[in-house]
Amino acid sequence: MAAIELTASEQAGKQIFVEGRSASGSTIAARVGGADTAIPGTVVPCANCHGADGRGRREGGVRPPDITWRRLALPYSQRMENGRERPAYDAASFARAITTGVDSAGNRLDPAMPRFTMSTRDVEDLTAYLKRLEDDGDPGLTQDAVRVGTLQPATGPLAELGTTVTAILRGTFAAVNAGGGVHGRRVELVVADPGADAAGAEAALRRLVDEEKVFALIAPLAPALDGRLGELADAAHIPVVGPLAQLSASGGRFVFEPLPGLGEQLGALGEYAATALKLTNPPVAIVHPDEPRSAAIAGALAARLARRGWSQVRAYAYVPGAFNAPWVGTEVAAQGAKAVFFIGRDADFGALAAQAPLQQAAPWLFAAANQVGPAALQLPAPQAERVFIAYPTLPQDWSPQGAGALRAVRERSGAGERHPAFQVGAYAAAMVMVEGFKRAGRDASRDKLVTALENMRGFQTGVTPAIGFGPGQRIGAPGAHIVGVDAQKHIFRPTGRYVRLDTVKE
Repeated sequence: MAAIELTASEQAGKQIFVEGRSASGSTIAARVGGADTAIPGTVVPCANCHGADGRGRREGGVRPPDITWRRLALPYSQRMENGRERPAYDAASFARAITTGVDSAGNRLDPAMPRFTMSTRDVEDLTAYLKRLEDDGDPGLTQDAVRVGTLQPATGPLAELGTTVTAILRGTFAAVNAGGGVHGRRVELVVADPGADAAGAEAALRRLVDEEKVFALIAPLAPALDGRLGELADAAHIPVVGPLAQLSASGGRFVFEPLPGLGEQLGALGEYAATALKLTNPPVAIVHPDEPRSAAIAGALAARLARRGWSQVRAYAYVPGAFNAPWVGTEVAAQGAKAVFFIGRDADFGALAAQAPLQQAAPWLFAAANQVGPAALQLPAPQAERVFIAYPTLPQDWSPQGAGALRAVRERSGAGERHPAFQVGAYAAAMVMVEGFKRAGRDASRDKLVTALENMRGFQTGVTPAIGFGPGQRIGAPGAHIVGVDAQKHIFRPTGRYVRLDTVKE
């Protein structure tokens, strides 16, 4: 269902319907329950219960009715679920229903239905919108296309990565379109440059939503929005699938992350240390940059380890870009740490591991693959054998069909072999989004896409572990492969262990 042009009155009515807020600035209040408790209208807007399409969806034991105007104004009596009958609504009886809680036959509506206090103008605007509701779809949908936006850097140190991710997304959607699209719609990609800072990234996001009218966001690469993407997506009411380069889960109802962030990967390493390495309440060091996002991840890891009964956890925060490896190495060794979890750059990891006190103490070292790589391969054999790295995906996750499909996308788009982990992340995100479109149906909406993704279980992208979400689950594969180091061959060696956090009993 494509979006339509609304009059000023209809647009004001839509704001009341979706947000419970008057465009004129007047107060909208709601009285609920037998006690007539008064609450702001923003707490119980119409769309919360009746849905963005007005057709109602069951919540617990309550089934809000269909309030599309076509249904309300049918010219013959309607029998409700409770057995009552009522005649057709007109503007006057509808106004009476929403303000006094009495239907068009004079019967009391269900107590769960709020009684709204609003101006005559607001009632008229809401009525006007309901008469257009069935014709009004979300932005970005037309009869033959769905517009999808992404944020990809065009300049600066991430420009090449942005170009690669864009190529993978275009190639994937081109393959989908060549196969007939989704329910007869082709998928169109709109790219915006997020710039280098949060202000630029937010402005680019607003352009995609407000000017380009995209339906959803796919695989945005905007580190400056890390930690805020969920909040912004919720405010814009726009689904986001597969944010890249996120340190941790973005949060929010509208953000779906097929693969785990840094926090989840470190959590998987912690579980591996406790179960496979059988560490029991060892002294633990968490080394991380002294900035809010990394500190939050370190705190979450410490809390997870505490639930394991590990009470000797100490965090070491360092100034980003000014890592004092000798001091940290000496302090960690003096603590007697048996396990060190590292957050930061590969070079800093190598500098820390090279400290003589730490080499003598020989603790287990843990880090995530998107932060640590070559430095781990250069360590002395005895130390390298005590290093474990978390990988969200490995080639063993690839099916023959998935490998062939991604290879074809690479060839078609010219992406080559650059940034393979990000290619997999972008491709998997695109496959999840396309599957969500399929499940949302031809009569799609943003809310239907969110619901379709929430109900996704065991979806095979062909290049990742099985993906599944839920009403309270927004990470599709909440775990990581655990990989060690082959000190003789200087290569990473899979341990054969994949740790899923959603199956861990804490």
